[in-house]
Amino acid sequence: MTEVHQRYRKFNTKETYPNQKLDNDLCQLVKARGTLVFVRGQVGQDLDGFESMENATPYEQADRAMQNVQQLLEEAGSDLSQICRIQVYITDRAYRDDVYQAIGKWLKGVYPVSTGLIVNGLARPEWVMEIEATAVIPD
Repeated sequence: MTEVHQRYRKFNTKETYPNQKLDNDLCQLVKARGTLVFVRGQVGQDLDGFESMENATPYEQADRAMQNVQQLLEEAGSDLSQICRIQVYITDRAYRDDVYQAIGKWLKGVYPVSTGLIVNGLARPEWVMEIEATAVIPD
């Protein structure tokens, strides 16, 4: 089978969530047909999953998540200015201002469409926010 899409930073959940009984093959970013880019939900943790931010503020977690988004997009040949859509998940409405201030710093002048959701929790209890992004590869 010929793969039409490029998959960046593949991993298996057995390694990323060792305390759970998971065995899923995932990746951090998919470049679809060379023009669309889908970035996996990013949190306040380094891309290799080693740097813990459990004591970080919501602003710091969002700032780290946006660093990850930027790095992944650049690895795929895109950048933050090419983001079309973001989805933001926050575990407490009280974190909204801090999270969106951090995201806004990174996306100033980009004007993506945005959906924000308040959720009961994320995959790890120390995570208070997560952001997904959809972007394009510029000509």
